Amino acid sequence: MNASFDKAAPYYDASFTNSKIGKIQRELVYKQLEKKMISVQNILEINCGTGEDARWLAQQNFRVTATDISTKMIEVAKSKVVHENLTFNKVDIKAIAMEFSGQKFDLIFSNFGGLNCLSKPELAQFFTDSNTLLSEKGKMVLVIMPKHTLWEQGYFLAKAQFSSAFRRNKEVVVADVDGEKVPTYYYNPKDIVNLAGNDFEMLDHKPIGFFVPPSYLESFFKNKGGILRFLLGLENKISNRSFLSKRADHYILTLQKR
Repeated sequence: MNASFDKAAPYYDASFTNSKIGKIQRELVYKQLEKKMISVQNILEINCGTGEDARWLAQQNFRVTATDISTKMIEVAKSKVVHENLTFNKVDIKAIAMEFSGQKFDLIFSNFGGLNCLSKPELAQFFTDSNTLLSEKGKMVLVIMPKHTLWEQGYFLAKAQFSSAFRRNKEVVVADVDGEKVPTYYYNPKDIVNLAGNDFEMLDHKPIGFFVPPSYLESFFKNKGGILRFLLGLENKISNRSFLSKRADHYILTLQKR
């Protein structure tokens, strides 16, 4: 990845992790993730950021190896509560096959669009590398940003920013993440299945944030708890509607090694 996310590290928890919307979206992910944890012991997390998901997984008594390209993100993650079954490593996603050569994981997890930092060739190589690290019938649970999210389209259309409303159809978009300029690529579920190739089969995909708004609307919704609870209620009702995945803020997709 070209972006290191070091600039974003000091602000990430305040802008997302500890925000109302961030907490809601993370809980939506956990509800889906818990369904995939049968027979799982060892987990490799990619793009762990400040370690919120890694700590949650460790609290569920899994052995967790959490990685991120950002030195600053890893420093923030290590400054939090320590768990004996959790280790943090500064590792570029492009180097995981070499870094963890000979090790096997039951699950590879990436949350909130970390893989959207990879171009198509890079993402295809990531799946090739992951195949060598997964145990027999090992799984990948990936939370990815799709191309056609309705929230973003409506947001920019309301501001009369018509070119931005459909920016995700471009090959690459430079997004601003807490001051970090990040080349970003958007993928619908079918794109991921094609890039994963014959080594994996898709088990399912579900929407995350079809009704619950994206985090950049936190300032608008932070004092509107009743509206957020109403939207969360709607979200829970459609949580298994796979056809809504490519219209949500994110979607969670599960692949299994053949």
